[in-house]
Amino acid sequence: MKVITILSGLLLTITVDAQFDSGKIDSDLMLKAHQLAKEILIFDTHIDLPDWLYDEWFDVSTSSDYGEFDFVRANEGGLNVAFMSVYTSPQLEIEGKSKLKADSLIRIVERIEQLYPDKFKIVRSISDIDRFKNSNKILLALGMENGSPIESDIDNLRKYYQQGIRYITLSHYKSNHICDSANDPERKWNGLSPFGEEVVKEMNRLGIMIDVSHISDSTFYDVMRLSTAPVIASHSCCRFFTPGFERNISDEMILELAKNGGVVQIAFAGFFLREDINKRYLQGEEEIKEHLKNFNITPGTDSAWQYESQYWKENPVGQATVEDVANHIDHIVKLVGVDYVGIGSDFNGVGEHLPIGLEDTSRYANLIYELLRRGYTEKDIRKIFGENLIRVWRQVEEAAAVTE
Repeated sequence: MKVITILSGLLLTITVDAQFDSGKIDSDLMLKAHQLAKEILIFDTHIDLPDWLYDEWFDVSTSSDYGEFDFVRANEGGLNVAFMSVYTSPQLEIEGKSKLKADSLIRIVERIEQLYPDKFKIVRSISDIDRFKNSNKILLALGMENGSPIESDIDNLRKYYQQGIRYITLSHYKSNHICDSANDPERKWNGLSPFGEEVVKEMNRLGIMIDVSHISDSTFYDVMRLSTAPVIASHSCCRFFTPGFERNISDEMILELAKNGGVVQIAFAGFFLREDINKRYLQGEEEIKEHLKNFNITPGTDSAWQYESQYWKENPVGQATVEDVANHIDHIVKLVGVDYVGIGSDFNGVGEHLPIGLEDTSRYANLIYELLRRGYTEKDIRKIFGENLIRVWRQVEEAAAVTE
C-alpha cells in the first residue's frame, strides 16, 4: 500500500516538476525524495490555518480545496509537525482585541484535536514529539504571530506558555508595545521597548522560542544581545536575494543568528524569494494601501482582505519556483552551514504567491528532490526538514530549566 501511495505521488509530482525544472526529471531520484518525505521528520514552523477556521470552519480531516493544509494533503507530503499560527493583526491592538482573538484561535486548534483525535495531536514539548511521532497523526504545535496579545502584562505571557504557545513572533507589519517592525517606517522604540526587553527575558525563562521574523534590524540586535537561548526566524528568507527588503534576514544577521545557535526557517512566498517579484509586490502593496485609504476600508478587516485577494488575481506579480527556495537554503548553508536552516512555508498566509512545485503541504518532496539533485545528503535533508528546529527547541527548553 505504501508503494502505491509513493508511486501515485510521484506521478502527480512529475507533472508539476516539469514546470520548474527545464531538464529531464530523474524518476529514481524523485522516488527517493518521496520515500525520504515519508521516512524523515518534517517540521513546518508556520501555517496560518487557525485564522482561516476562525473566518469559516471546514473539515480539515479530509481532503479539501481550502488553502494549502488539511490532513490528507499534509499526510501525503510527509508532514509530521505543523506550527499553527496564532495570528493577530496590528489593527486588533489598536482596537484592544488582540488577546480576545488569540484566545479564540488557540481554542480552534484545541477543537481540531478534540474533533479528530485519530488524526491530530497538540504537542507542547520535545518529549511530546518523541512520544507521538510514530502515532500516524499530524502533530500540532502553537506559535503566536505578533506579540500584541500579551497586552503589556507579563502574566499573559506566562498564561500563553501554559496554553501551549512555544514561539512568539514579537511583532507583525506594524510596531507594537514590544518592539519595532521591519515593515513599519515608524520606529517608535529603535528596537525593543523596555517592556519588550522584559518579554525576551521571560520567554527565555519560560522556554518559549523567540521568533525574529517581522522585526526590525535594531530589534533583532537587541534580541541577540539579551537572549540566553537560540532564536528562530519562523518564516523568513535571505535579504541577499531581495536587497533593501528589511523583512528578510541580512547576511550579517544570519551570521549572528548562527553564532547564537538559531535557525532560519525559509518561507515559500515568491515576494520573499526573488527581487523582481518583490519589487512588483511592494508596488502592488502601495496601490492597495492607497485604495483602502481612499475608500475608508480598515486594513486587516475582511473587506480589506477580499479587495487584496482580488487585486493580486488581477495583477499577478509572477511565480517563484522550488528552485528559488533551494537557492535560499543554499545561501545559508554556504554562509554558516547546514545546521542553521529549516522550512517555515507560510502556507495559508500568502495566497497566490506560492512557488511552482510547492503549492500545498502535499509537495514537500519536490523540495527534497531539488536538494538531492544539488548534492545534499540524506543527513543534510534530515537536518533541514526538522532536526535543526528540534535542536533549537530542545536548547530553549534546557536553557529554561537552568533558570528555574
